[in-house]
Amino acid sequence: MEIGLLTAYAALGIMAIVPIYFGSFASVKWPKKIKQKQDPGRDADSSSEEESASESLSTEDAYLFPIFGSVVLFSLYLIFKLLDKEYVDYLVTAYFSFLGVVAVTNVGVQVIKNVGKFKFDAYKLALTKKAKELYTANFTVIHLVSLFFSIILTAFYVATKNWVASNIFGLAFAFNAIQMLSLDSFKTGMILLGGLFFYDIFWVFGTEVMVTVAKSFDAPIKVVWPKQWTTLQPDEALQFTMLGLGDIVVPGIYVALCLRFDHSNYIKKNPNASRYSTFPTPYFRNCFTAYILGLVTTIIVMHTFKAAQPALLYLSPACILSVLITGIMKDQLKDVFSYSADDKKDEKKKKNIDHTKKQVSSESEGEEGNFKKRNIQGDDDNSGISAVLTAEAEEEDYVEVSSTSSTSGIKNKKNKKKASKKKTG
Repeated sequence: MEIGLLTAYAALGIMAIVPIYFGSFASVKWPKKIKQKQDPGRDADSSSEEESASESLSTEDAYLFPIFGSVVLFSLYLIFKLLDKEYVDYLVTAYFSFLGVVAVTNVGVQVIKNVGKFKFDAYKLALTKKAKELYTANFTVIHLVSLFFSIILTAFYVATKNWVASNIFGLAFAFNAIQMLSLDSFKTGMILLGGLFFYDIFWVFGTEVMVTVAKSFDAPIKVVWPKQWTTLQPDEALQFTMLGLGDIVVPGIYVALCLRFDHSNYIKKNPNASRYSTFPTPYFRNCFTAYILGLVTTIIVMHTFKAAQPALLYLSPACILSVLITGIMKDQLKDVFSYSADDKKDEKKKKNIDHTKKQVSSESEGEEGNFKKRNIQGDDDNSGISAVLTAEAEEEDYVEVSSTSSTSGIKNKKNKKKASKKKTG
């Protein structure tokens, strides 16, 4: 095997496993520690990003995914066959440029925050209509810096269509997808991988559609690396080996599910564990290793037969079997299939509701106690006056007393004495 081709295969492997590894850990949500007082202006992005909206795939979505994927794939194939490729490229470039800015900005924020450990005051942007809040966004200087560089990178990609910039966009898309997309259970994950197993085989081996779209679609939906770089002649065009983002993202969200399952088991056994503490990851480790072995198998078969290979043909069985074997060996197969991300969300909501109820009840009890204290003190201060007024009222039935202050009590007392004198006179 030539050194250039070996380098290309190694680069594809690294670009596949990096977003899966870091995206999986970014998808893990640690339970928040309740703080009594929190500065709303300080690092508000941390709370909003930790609880960032994630899209959960259900079993029904997993069944329909290969069908919708086939419709989209064949539609793209017809578009490239029937329409002018130049105009299609303009539309695709505009669409992926916008998505690229968002994706690269998010990755930049994650890198700066986790590497530099910086904290800045947050700004809040709110869109309202008739006092109704339609949209809010919290951002810091980190977001602005990341946005600036992502815009520069996007402009460079649009102008040159450079393959390095395309790879950066592809890796950013993969990281964001693995972080934000989640499977609700292992059953859903296995159905999804099983369905795409047959999807990949049909569209790669059965038709020319998959390969044609991958080569014609000049957009960051794949990662590429030159086959020959150092020995390339000046007038010779670069030839690339490629790996589609679907072969990274789909197994990647399954690997991330394994890590969240490991995290859930750890939290159950250690409910008071410190935030971001190290925890055992047997399911993640085995599934991640199985993915690497499946990817190596794909590359070996592709190189041996000199033909494109459906990567999920090897990746899907490797990932599914790794979880099943690990569950059997640890006698946790029942726990694997009973695990559900939705149950975890419901439990978190219940805890938040219980905490809110306790907080409200404690505050109401405190206010009631203060109210009682104020009443007792008021009764003590006015007890003498009340006794006098009551005694005078008993003597003269027709005299009404409505004031509660000490001065009004004295005035009423004098008035009652005058009235009694007039009566006797």
